[in-house]
Amino acid sequence: MHAIRQHEFGPAETLRYEEAENPKPGRGQVRISVRAAGVHLLDTALRKGIGGGPMPLPELPMTPGREVAGVVDGLGEDADPGWLGKRVVAHLGAASGGYAELAVAPVTSLQEIPDGVTDEGAVATIGTGRTAMAVLNDAKITATDVVLVTAAAGGIGSFAVQSAHNAGAFVIGLARGEEKLAIVRELGADLVFDYSEDGWAARVREALGDREVTVVLDGVGGGQGREALGLLGVGGRLVMFGWSAGEPLELSAMDFYGRGLTVSVPIGQRIMRTPGAMRALEDQALAEVAAGRIVPLVNEPIPLAEAARAHTELEHRRTVGKVVLRP
Repeated sequence: MHAIRQHEFGPAETLRYEEAENPKPGRGQVRISVRAAGVHLLDTALRKGIGGGPMPLPELPMTPGREVAGVVDGLGEDADPGWLGKRVVAHLGAASGGYAELAVAPVTSLQEIPDGVTDEGAVATIGTGRTAMAVLNDAKITATDVVLVTAAAGGIGSFAVQSAHNAGAFVIGLARGEEKLAIVRELGADLVFDYSEDGWAARVREALGDREVTVVLDGVGGGQGREALGLLGVGGRLVMFGWSAGEPLELSAMDFYGRGLTVSVPIGQRIMRTPGAMRALEDQALAEVAAGRIVPLVNEPIPLAEAARAHTELEHRRTVGKVVLRP
Protein backbone atom coordinates (compact mmCIF):
# COMPACT_ATOMS: atom_id res chain seq x y z
CA MET A 1 0.00 0.00 0.00
CA HIS A 2 0.93 3.68 -0.09
CA ALA A 3 0.94 5.84 3.01
CA ILE A 4 2.19 9.17 4.29
CA ARG A 5 5.24 8.65 6.46
CA GLN A 6 6.94 11.12 8.75
CA HIS A 7 10.55 10.48 9.78
CA GLU A 8 11.26 13.77 11.53
CA PHE A 9 9.39 16.68 13.06
CA GLY A 10 9.26 19.84 11.02
CA PRO A 11 7.50 21.62 8.15
CA ALA A 12 4.84 20.14 5.91
CA GLU A 13 7.51 18.78 3.58
CA THR A 14 8.41 16.15 6.19
CA LEU A 15 5.23 14.31 5.13
CA ARG A 16 6.35 11.81 2.49
CA TYR A 17 4.25 9.62 0.21
CA GLU A 18 5.87 6.19 0.39
CA GLU A 19 5.22 2.50 -0.07
CA ALA A 20 4.61 0.71 3.20
CA GLU A 21 3.72 -2.75 4.39
CA ASN A 22 0.02 -3.62 4.48
CA PRO A 23 -1.11 -3.48 8.11
CA LYS A 24 -2.51 -6.63 9.70
CA PRO A 25 -5.41 -6.36 12.15
CA GLY A 26 -4.76 -7.83 15.57
CA ARG A 27 -7.15 -9.28 18.11
CA GLY A 28 -10.37 -7.31 18.23
CA GLN A 29 -9.39 -5.19 15.24
CA VAL A 30 -10.41 -4.78 11.61
CA ARG A 31 -8.62 -3.44 8.57
CA ILE A 32 -10.25 -0.63 6.61
CA SER A 33 -9.74 0.12 2.94
CA VAL A 34 -9.60 3.88 3.36
CA ARG A 35 -11.71 6.08 1.11
CA ALA A 36 -11.37 9.29 3.11
CA ALA A 37 -8.93 10.39 5.82
CA GLY A 38 -9.51 13.45 7.98
CA VAL A 39 -6.90 16.16 8.53
CA HIS A 40 -7.04 18.04 11.82
CA LEU A 41 -5.25 21.19 12.98
CA LEU A 42 -3.82 19.08 15.80
CA ASP A 43 -2.12 16.93 13.15
CA THR A 44 -0.15 19.98 12.01
CA ALA A 45 0.99 20.74 15.56
CA LEU A 46 2.13 17.15 16.14
CA ARG A 47 3.93 17.19 12.79
CA LYS A 48 5.95 20.19 13.96
CA GLY A 49 6.81 18.48 17.24
CA ILE A 50 4.39 20.46 19.38
CA GLY A 51 2.74 18.12 21.87
CA GLY A 52 1.16 18.49 25.23
CA GLY A 53 -2.16 17.88 26.95
CA PRO A 54 -3.90 14.63 26.11
CA MET A 55 -1.90 14.14 22.87
CA PRO A 56 1.80 13.39 23.52
CA LEU A 57 4.25 13.49 20.65
CA PRO A 58 4.25 10.31 18.55
CA GLU A 59 7.26 8.08 18.09
CA LEU A 60 8.90 8.41 14.68
CA PRO A 61 8.71 7.22 11.99
CA MET A 62 4.93 7.22 11.89
CA THR A 63 1.85 7.64 9.71
CA PRO A 64 -0.34 10.56 10.86
CA GLY A 65 -4.12 10.71 10.79
CA ARG A 66 -6.74 9.77 13.36
CA GLU A 67 -10.01 9.79 11.35
CA VAL A 68 -10.82 7.37 8.53
CA ALA A 69 -13.82 6.19 6.54
CA GLY A 70 -13.97 3.26 4.16
CA VAL A 71 -14.86 -0.39 3.84
CA VAL A 72 -13.81 -3.20 6.18
CA ASP A 73 -11.69 -5.61 4.14
CA GLY A 74 -9.97 -7.66 6.84
CA LEU A 75 -10.68 -9.10 10.28
CA GLY A 76 -8.45 -9.80 13.22
CA GLU A 77 -8.98 -12.55 15.74
CA ASP A 78 -12.27 -12.28 17.67
CA ALA A 79 -13.60 -9.56 15.34
CA ASP A 80 -17.27 -10.03 14.43
CA PRO A 81 -17.40 -11.28 10.80
CA GLY A 82 -20.53 -9.17 10.34
CA TRP A 83 -18.27 -6.14 9.90
CA LEU A 84 -16.67 -7.48 6.73
CA GLY A 85 -17.66 -5.39 3.71
CA LYS A 86 -19.44 -2.70 5.74
CA ARG A 87 -18.92 1.03 5.21
CA VAL A 88 -17.51 2.35 8.45
CA VAL A 89 -15.97 5.41 10.00
CA ALA A 90 -13.63 5.37 12.98
CA HIS A 91 -11.64 7.72 15.16
CA LEU A 92 -8.26 6.07 15.74
CA GLY A 93 -7.32 8.21 18.74
CA ALA A 94 -3.62 8.41 19.57
CA ALA A 95 -2.92 5.32 17.44
CA SER A 96 -2.86 7.34 14.21
CA GLY A 97 -2.25 5.62 10.87
CA GLY A 98 -5.09 7.22 8.93
CA TYR A 99 -3.11 8.88 6.10
CA ALA A 100 -2.88 5.59 4.20
CA GLU A 101 -4.66 3.33 1.74
CA LEU A 102 -5.23 0.80 4.53
CA ALA A 103 -5.69 1.41 8.25
CA VAL A 104 -6.30 -0.76 11.31
CA ALA A 105 -8.94 0.14 13.89
CA PRO A 106 -10.39 -1.50 17.01
CA VAL A 107 -13.88 -2.89 16.56
CA THR A 108 -14.94 -0.77 19.53
CA SER A 109 -14.15 2.40 17.55
CA LEU A 110 -16.26 1.51 14.49
CA GLN A 111 -19.40 3.35 13.50
CA GLU A 112 -21.41 2.14 10.52
CA ILE A 113 -21.90 4.99 8.05
CA PRO A 114 -25.62 5.82 7.69
CA ASP A 115 -27.22 5.60 4.26
CA GLY A 116 -26.95 8.86 2.36
CA VAL A 117 -23.82 10.03 4.19
CA THR A 118 -20.66 10.28 2.08
CA ASP A 119 -17.28 8.99 3.19
CA GLU A 120 -16.02 12.57 3.40
CA GLY A 121 -19.06 13.64 5.40
CA ALA A 122 -18.60 10.70 7.76
CA VAL A 123 -14.97 11.64 8.41
CA ALA A 124 -16.01 15.21 9.14
CA THR A 125 -18.63 13.94 11.58
CA ILE A 126 -16.62 11.38 13.55
CA GLY A 127 -13.99 13.84 14.80
CA THR A 128 -15.03 17.41 14.13
CA GLY A 129 -18.72 16.59 14.57
CA ARG A 130 -18.29 15.04 17.99
CA THR A 131 -16.30 18.06 19.13
CA ALA A 132 -19.03 20.34 17.81
CA MET A 133 -21.68 18.36 19.71
CA ALA A 134 -19.71 18.78 22.94
CA VAL A 135 -19.51 22.54 22.33
CA LEU A 136 -23.21 22.81 21.53
CA ASN A 137 -24.25 20.68 24.50
CA ASP A 138 -22.38 23.08 26.78
CA ALA A 139 -23.78 26.16 25.05
CA LYS A 140 -27.44 25.08 25.43
CA ILE A 141 -28.57 27.42 22.66
CA THR A 142 -32.24 28.42 22.49
CA ALA A 143 -34.38 30.58 20.24
CA THR A 144 -33.82 33.57 22.55
CA ASP A 145 -30.05 33.61 22.05
CA VAL A 146 -27.81 35.79 19.90
CA VAL A 147 -24.89 33.51 19.01
CA LEU A 148 -21.50 34.59 17.66
CA VAL A 149 -19.37 31.89 16.03
CA THR A 150 -15.68 32.52 15.30
CA ALA A 151 -14.14 30.66 12.32
CA ALA A 152 -17.67 29.97 11.15
CA ALA A 153 -16.51 28.48 7.83
CA GLY A 154 -14.42 25.83 9.58
CA GLY A 155 -15.41 22.30 10.44
CA ILE A 156 -16.67 22.95 13.98
CA GLY A 157 -17.89 26.44 13.14
CA SER A 158 -20.06 25.19 10.29
CA PHE A 159 -21.70 22.61 12.56
CA ALA A 160 -22.29 25.33 15.16
CA VAL A 161 -23.86 27.81 12.72
CA GLN A 162 -26.30 25.20 11.41
CA SER A 163 -27.24 23.92 14.86
CA ALA A 164 -27.78 27.42 16.28
CA HIS A 165 -29.90 28.31 13.24
CA ASN A 166 -31.94 25.13 13.74
CA ALA A 167 -32.54 26.12 17.36
CA GLY A 168 -34.04 29.42 16.19
CA ALA A 169 -31.21 31.60 17.51
CA PHE A 170 -29.96 34.77 15.83
CA VAL A 171 -26.57 33.75 14.41
CA ILE A 172 -23.52 35.89 13.66
CA GLY A 173 -20.71 34.20 11.74
CA LEU A 174 -17.11 35.39 11.48
CA ALA A 175 -14.96 34.33 8.54
CA ARG A 176 -12.32 35.72 6.21
CA GLY A 177 -12.96 36.64 2.59
CA GLU A 178 -16.08 36.87 0.47
CA GLU A 179 -16.11 33.19 -0.50
CA LYS A 180 -16.21 32.04 3.10
CA LEU A 181 -18.69 34.73 4.12
CA ALA A 182 -21.06 33.58 1.37
CA ILE A 183 -20.83 29.98 2.58
CA VAL A 184 -21.56 31.00 6.17
CA ARG A 185 -24.66 32.85 4.99
CA GLU A 186 -25.82 29.71 3.18
CA LEU A 187 -25.34 27.72 6.39
CA GLY A 188 -27.91 29.92 8.11
CA ALA A 189 -26.07 32.87 9.64
CA ASP A 190 -28.20 36.02 9.92
CA LEU A 191 -25.16 38.31 9.85
CA VAL A 192 -21.60 37.69 8.65
CA PHE A 193 -18.47 39.76 9.22
CA ASP A 194 -14.90 39.55 7.97
CA TYR A 195 -12.75 39.33 11.10
CA SER A 196 -9.65 40.38 9.13
CA GLU A 197 -11.10 43.87 8.64
CA ASP A 198 -10.47 46.53 11.27
CA GLY A 199 -13.51 47.55 13.26
CA TRP A 200 -15.54 44.39 12.70
CA ALA A 201 -16.60 44.24 16.36
CA ALA A 202 -17.93 47.81 16.22
CA ARG A 203 -19.95 46.89 13.13
CA VAL A 204 -21.44 43.92 15.00
CA ARG A 205 -22.56 46.24 17.82
CA GLU A 206 -24.06 48.67 15.34
CA ALA A 207 -25.94 45.93 13.50
CA LEU A 208 -27.36 44.48 16.73
CA GLY A 209 -28.64 47.79 18.04
CA ASP A 210 -30.24 47.22 21.46
CA ARG A 211 -29.54 43.50 21.44
CA GLU A 212 -26.45 41.87 22.95
CA VAL A 213 -24.55 38.70 22.13
CA THR A 214 -25.53 36.02 24.63
CA VAL A 215 -23.29 33.15 23.45
CA VAL A 216 -19.79 33.13 21.94
CA LEU A 217 -18.42 29.89 20.50
CA ASP A 218 -14.67 30.43 20.08
CA GLY A 219 -12.03 28.15 18.64
CA VAL A 220 -9.68 30.93 17.50
CA GLY A 221 -8.45 32.63 20.67
CA GLY A 222 -5.90 35.42 20.51
CA GLY A 223 -7.00 38.92 19.60
CA GLN A 224 -10.04 37.83 17.64
CA GLY A 225 -11.28 35.76 20.58
CA ARG A 226 -10.75 38.73 22.89
CA GLU A 227 -12.80 41.02 20.64
CA ALA A 228 -15.56 38.41 20.47
CA LEU A 229 -15.53 38.15 24.26
CA GLY A 230 -15.96 41.92 24.46
CA LEU A 231 -19.27 41.61 22.62
CA LEU A 232 -20.79 39.31 25.24
CA GLY A 233 -23.51 40.91 27.31
CA VAL A 234 -24.02 40.55 31.06
CA GLY A 235 -24.57 36.92 31.98
CA GLY A 236 -23.31 35.71 28.58
CA ARG A 237 -21.84 32.27 27.92
CA LEU A 238 -18.41 31.67 26.39
CA VAL A 239 -17.57 28.18 25.12
CA MET A 240 -13.93 27.70 24.11
CA PHE A 241 -12.64 24.77 22.05
CA GLY A 242 -9.20 25.79 20.80
CA TRP A 243 -6.90 28.59 19.68
CA SER A 244 -6.14 28.35 15.97
CA ALA A 245 -4.66 31.87 16.18
CA GLY A 246 -1.70 30.35 18.01
CA GLU A 247 -2.44 31.57 21.50
CA PRO A 248 -5.39 30.95 23.83
CA LEU A 249 -7.90 33.59 24.80
CA GLU A 250 -6.73 35.28 28.00
CA LEU A 251 -9.35 35.73 30.70
CA SER A 252 -9.27 37.86 33.82
CA ALA A 253 -11.20 37.70 37.06
CA MET A 254 -13.07 40.83 35.99
CA ASP A 255 -14.54 38.95 33.02
CA PHE A 256 -16.32 36.80 35.56
CA TYR A 257 -17.01 39.28 38.35
CA GLY A 258 -17.63 42.34 36.23
CA ARG A 259 -20.16 40.86 33.79
CA GLY A 260 -21.20 37.61 35.38
CA LEU A 261 -19.98 35.55 32.43
CA THR A 262 -19.84 31.77 32.44
CA VAL A 263 -17.00 30.01 30.65
CA SER A 264 -16.67 26.36 29.71
CA VAL A 265 -14.15 24.17 27.91
CA PRO A 266 -16.07 21.08 26.81
CA ILE A 267 -13.28 19.11 25.15
CA GLY A 268 -10.64 18.04 27.64
CA GLN A 269 -10.11 15.88 30.68
CA ARG A 270 -13.75 16.20 31.80
CA ILE A 271 -15.04 14.31 28.77
CA MET A 272 -12.02 12.11 28.19
CA ARG A 273 -12.29 10.72 31.71
CA THR A 274 -16.00 9.99 31.38
CA PRO A 275 -16.53 6.43 30.09
CA GLY A 276 -18.59 6.35 26.92
CA ALA A 277 -18.75 10.14 26.55
CA MET A 278 -16.91 10.32 23.24
CA ARG A 279 -18.97 7.49 21.77
CA ALA A 280 -22.17 9.25 22.78
CA LEU A 281 -21.02 12.43 21.06
CA GLU A 282 -20.23 10.47 17.88
CA ASP A 283 -23.70 8.91 17.98
CA GLN A 284 -25.27 12.33 18.41
CA ALA A 285 -23.31 13.89 15.54
CA LEU A 286 -24.00 11.02 13.15
CA ALA A 287 -27.71 11.15 14.00
CA GLU A 288 -27.85 14.87 13.19
CA VAL A 289 -26.12 14.32 9.85
CA ALA A 290 -28.14 11.22 8.94
CA ALA A 291 -31.38 13.12 9.61
CA GLY A 292 -30.24 15.98 7.37
CA ARG A 293 -30.40 18.57 10.13
CA ILE A 294 -26.69 19.28 9.67
CA VAL A 295 -24.71 18.93 6.45
CA PRO A 296 -20.96 18.58 7.08
CA LEU A 297 -18.97 21.27 5.31
CA VAL A 298 -16.08 19.55 3.53
CA ASN A 299 -13.21 21.17 1.68
CA GLU A 300 -12.51 19.89 -1.84
CA PRO A 301 -10.83 16.50 -1.15
CA ILE A 302 -7.05 16.47 -1.63
CA PRO A 303 -5.16 13.41 -2.97
CA LEU A 304 -3.39 11.40 -0.27
CA ALA A 305 -0.07 11.96 -2.03
CA GLU A 306 -0.50 15.71 -1.47
CA ALA A 307 -0.86 15.56 2.32
CA ALA A 308 1.85 18.19 2.69
CA ARG A 309 -0.26 20.61 0.62
CA ALA A 310 -3.29 19.81 2.78
CA HIS A 311 -1.35 20.75 5.91
CA THR A 312 -0.09 23.97 4.33
CA GLU A 313 -3.54 24.99 3.14
CA LEU A 314 -5.03 24.30 6.58
CA GLU A 315 -2.32 26.17 8.46
CA HIS A 316 -2.73 29.23 6.23
CA ARG A 317 -6.53 29.18 6.61
CA ARG A 318 -7.12 28.65 2.92
CA THR A 319 -9.56 25.80 3.45
CA VAL A 320 -13.32 25.74 3.93
CA GLY A 321 -14.80 23.16 6.27
CA LYS A 322 -13.20 19.80 7.04
CA VAL A 323 -9.98 18.97 5.19
CA VAL A 324 -10.06 15.43 3.80
CA LEU A 325 -7.45 13.29 2.03
CA ARG A 326 -8.59 10.81 -0.62
CA PRO A 327 -6.35 7.78 -1.30
